[in-house]
Amino acid sequence: MTRATRPSAAPAPSLYDGLTFRSTAAETASGAGAAQVPAGDYHQHRDLVWAEFSGGRVRQGRLVGRCDADGVITAAYCQVLTDGEVVSGQCVSHPERLADGRLRLREEWSRADGSHGTSYIEEVRT
Repeated sequence: MTRATRPSAAPAPSLYDGLTFRSTAAETASGAGAAQVPAGDYHQHRDLVWAEFSGGRVRQGRLVGRCDADGVITAAYCQVLTDGEVVSGQCVSHPERLADGRLRLREEWSRADGSHGTSYIEEVRT
């Protein structure tokens, strides 16, 4: 009797480890200025990607998912907003290279409440 093995995950390029991204979505901002917009620190180990984010209307959030060989992230997320609302959902994030070399992620998201849309986050250089 042979034992079935699970296929190993294809190695993904480590595009995201150590990067910080900032939201460009107006609905998550809470005023003028960079400190009022959510930002997240991304981590990557092979195909596994995770992030912690906060700022603006987002008190705290988490994302965890997988990255394919083209850098596309498929993930689930949850966040607690400043008004106490808990928001969860899933997203597929497609990387785009900006003219200045930074990454921008186009995020196609759908929430547990049935809403859906597109958001953008951009790499922050320090």
